[in-house]
Amino acid sequence: MDAPVTPPEVRSADTARVDLLLIAEMISPGSRVLDIGCGDGALLRILSEKHGVDGRGIELSQAGVNQCVAQGLSVIQGDADTDLVHYPDTAFDYAILSRTIQATRNPRHVLEQLLRIGQRVVVSFPNFGHWRVRVQLLLGGQMPHTDTLPELWYDTPNIHLCTIKDFLALCDAIGAHVERVVALNANGTKLVSMPLSTQNLFGEQAVFLLSR
Repeated sequence: MDAPVTPPEVRSADTARVDLLLIAEMISPGSRVLDIGCGDGALLRILSEKHGVDGRGIELSQAGVNQCVAQGLSVIQGDADTDLVHYPDTAFDYAILSRTIQATRNPRHVLEQLLRIGQRVVVSFPNFGHWRVRVQLLLGGQMPHTDTLPELWYDTPNIHLCTIKDFLALCDAIGAHVERVVALNANGTKLVSMPLSTQNLFGEQAVFLLSR
């Protein structure tokens, strides 16, 4: 498959999820895309309308599926932990998991399935190594609250929070090739000029482009 082509710019007004804008920049127009944990279909809508992708989605919540279907998106109800095994190898050009891997029961298994299903994989997640998280734990002694980690500890879907360094170690353990990694600060600014150790400190969330 050819290298990703930079698509037309996506305006920030199109969505409040800045990581979705960065993900959209990584997807080649006209690609076959599977968006796992697609929520209300915001990313699929952007990719379909602006980049002409052949998009499919999986969403755990019935409410999310209903929202997607109401918009004419091809989305089914499914669980990333159990249902990805039913997809054939390299069925999609891209398999996307945005802010979902930390909510899965077995992140390693899910990532391995993504790399099997997609020729390329895009993963985004909140970075638990961000300096505000560290300060809140150190000084407050309580689970932190940030824009990307807004829920209380007893009411959060996140069960496997990780840092950028943790995710890089997982990629290394399963032999995933990291083609690109971009951390975003609280303002949505890309921290591309910083070394990864600094991105791990100042990045509130991260987006990885992977392949086998």
